[in-house]
Amino acid sequence: MKILIVGAGRIGSSVAESLVSEANDITVVDQDAERISSLQSRFDLRGVVGNATSPQVLTDAGAADTDMLIAVTSSDETNLVITMLGARIFNIPTRIARVRNNELRDYPRILGEEGFEATSVILPEQALVSYLIKLIDFPEAIQVQEFGEGLASLIAVRAKAGSPLVGRPIRDLYTHLPQVPARIVAIFRRNRRLEISASTLVEAGDEVICLCDSRHARQVMSELRHREKPVRNIVLAGKPSFTLNLARMLKSGVNSEAMQDYNIRILENDRSVVKRLSREIGDNAILIEGDFTDEDVLEATGIETCDLFIAVSENDENNILGALLAKKLGAGKTIALINRKVYGDLMQGSQIDITLSTTTAALGELIRHVRRGDVAAAYSLRRGAAEALEIVAHGDRHSSKVVGRRIGNISLPEGCAIGAVIRGTDDDALVLMGNKDTVIEAEDHVIVFVPSKKLIPKIERLFTVNVGFF
Repeated sequence: MKILIVGAGRIGSSVAESLVSEANDITVVDQDAERISSLQSRFDLRGVVGNATSPQVLTDAGAADTDMLIAVTSSDETNLVITMLGARIFNIPTRIARVRNNELRDYPRILGEEGFEATSVILPEQALVSYLIKLIDFPEAIQVQEFGEGLASLIAVRAKAGSPLVGRPIRDLYTHLPQVPARIVAIFRRNRRLEISASTLVEAGDEVICLCDSRHARQVMSELRHREKPVRNIVLAGKPSFTLNLARMLKSGVNSEAMQDYNIRILENDRSVVKRLSREIGDNAILIEGDFTDEDVLEATGIETCDLFIAVSENDENNILGALLAKKLGAGKTIALINRKVYGDLMQGSQIDITLSTTTAALGELIRHVRRGDVAAAYSLRRGAAEALEIVAHGDRHSSKVVGRRIGNISLPEGCAIGAVIRGTDDDALVLMGNKDTVIEAEDHVIVFVPSKKLIPKIERLFTVNVGFF
C-alpha cells in the first residue's frame, strides 16, 4: 500500500515506524528538514520537506497515485485542508485527519464529504478519555479493549500473589471457571513474552493478557488478583480541556459500566484557567488552584484519601513527578500520560501503576484503517509492540485459508493466537473461545493476538480470500 503521511511529529513518526516494517511504501512530508532527515536515517521511507497545503508539494510527494493520506500535523486546520486537497485534486481514496478539537465531532457534515472530505477523523484525546473510563471501571486491569461491539474483552492484568491462579498452571483457569468463556493468550514476564502452554505456571508480577466474554470479565480478573474496591475519589491534573471532558464523562455515566458517585478534584495552576473552568465545570468537580508537582499542594488536596490520581499535562516529566509524589503521599493508584516511549517503558509497572500515551491512542485508531482485509477493530498493545485484531472471515473452504478449518489446523505465525471467535449478530451473537477444535465459519469475527507488528503481513495474507471467490 502506498501511504502518504503529513506531519513528522510524535504521532507521524510513530505511524511511519509502525507501518514501514510491513512492506508499505511510505512517504512523509514535514516542513522541518531535521525531522525528515532523522526519519530517513532510521527507516526505509521517502521524505519530502515542504508545506503540504501546497498542491505542488503534495504532487512531489506522489499524491497522484497514493492509496492513503494520513494528516497528523499539530494543526487541525492544516490537517483538514490537506484531506480536502487530497480528495479534490488527487482523488486519494482514503483520507484520515487527526483532529484535536473535540467540538468538531458534533459537526460530521463539516468533516465529511460535504466539508473537508475526510473519510475518517481520529480524535486521540477522546479515545484516551474513553479508555481511561474503562480503566476506572476495572481498577484491577492495566489495559481493557473491547471487540464485537462489546461482546468480548481483552484484558491485561498484573498477577498478584495470593490470587487463585497465581502459582498454578494456565489450565486451572478452566477448572476454576468451567462455564466461563475465557482464554489466556499471552504472558509477559519481566517484559519478555513467554511461550505458553496449558502447563505454564502463572507467577506474581506477570502481565497476563486474557480474552473473555465481557459479561464475565470481573470473574476472570479475580483469578489473577483479588477484587479491588471501586474507584470513588479521583484527582485530575493537567490539560484543562482533557480533565474537564473526563470529569463530565464520568459524572454523566457515559461509556461507563458502573454508576459510581465519583468525587472529583481538578488541580490547575493557572489562575485565569481556574476562573474559566469554574464557569464551565458546574457540579462535575471541585477546582483547586495549585501545581500538581508540589508536595504541599498535593497534601492540601487530600491526596491520601485519593483512590486514583491521573496526570495528563503535556509535559511528560511533570506527569511522572506528580504521579510519583501522589503515590508517595498515599494515593491508591496512579496513571500518568507519558508520550516519550523510552519514559513510558521505564515507568510502566513502577510506582506509577499505568502509563498512557496519546500517540498510542492515535496509533490504535489508525491501525484499523491501515490494516488490509476486513478488520473490524484493531488495538495497539504494550505501547505498540503487539496488536490485537478483530478480522471478519470471508469465503469458504476452497477460497479461504481459515474458513471451514479447525483452529488447531490453521498455520498461524509463531506466537500468534486466535483467542476468540464472535459468531452471529445482536441477540444471537455467541462468543466462542479459540480452542483447537473450534471451526471457523464464514462471517465469523476472529480475534487474533499478534505479539509483534512484523507478523501483521502474514496474518493479513492468512485471511485474504482468493480472487476466484469474487
